[in-house]
Amino acid sequence: MIRRARLLGSLAALAGAALPGPAAAFCKLALAFALDISSSVNDAEYRLQLDGLAHALERPEVIEAILTPEGAHIAAIAYEWSGYNQQDLLTPWTRLDSPEAVRAFAGRLRAHQRIYSDFPTAIGKAVEYGARLFETAPDCGRRVIDISGDGENNDGVGPEYFRAQGLLDGITINGLVILGAYPHPGIYYREHVMQGPDAFVALARDFEDYRDVMIGKLLREINAELVVGMDAGGEAAR
Repeated sequence: MIRRARLLGSLAALAGAALPGPAAAFCKLALAFALDISSSVNDAEYRLQLDGLAHALERPEVIEAILTPEGAHIAAIAYEWSGYNQQDLLTPWTRLDSPEAVRAFAGRLRAHQRIYSDFPTAIGKAVEYGARLFETAPDCGRRVIDISGDGENNDGVGPEYFRAQGLLDGITINGLVILGAYPHPGIYYREHVMQGPDAFVALARDFEDYRDVMIGKLLREINAELVVGMDAGGEAAR
């Protein structure tokens, strides 16, 4: 009788071990948002950019992507950049593990007030600053810088300088380029800024188009499988 009880207890334990329990929480992506606030971005365009990012994060399909599969989440941080010495942190690393956490993060973005408005475009320093933020990032499956801009680097060294030093190793850099400047800023981002596995550049016709392009860009960054529009070479981005 004792032996039978022990056998039944062992079988019960094995059955319990085989049953699926709650999904373990894991961070699938550390995502750094880098927003251009150089002198070419006026105050109205600045708000379109910041509010556009906040709106994109709040979209139901983006929240679903962040939290899929069960137990998954991402970590996010946001900063603004312009001249070589002008970078401003909007939010610290934040765990986006629920719809409420995502909406609170978006709310902090909307509440931020611009600090710089009259400095040039230091893209190299912007990505170097973003890369160093990952030194304090949570342990996540991927590391991505999502950088927005409307022109070429015109202040200090470009991203290739920091890439050659190894400071950008292990980081994917995607661009969201707002068109209108000459020469074509999308070509510059494609040739000098984007890097890493599945890296891409998404194009917005203007700042009014920024919000909708950002929605598709986020879905692609999180899922790495959706079409988001046109890349810098004019081909469909996949």
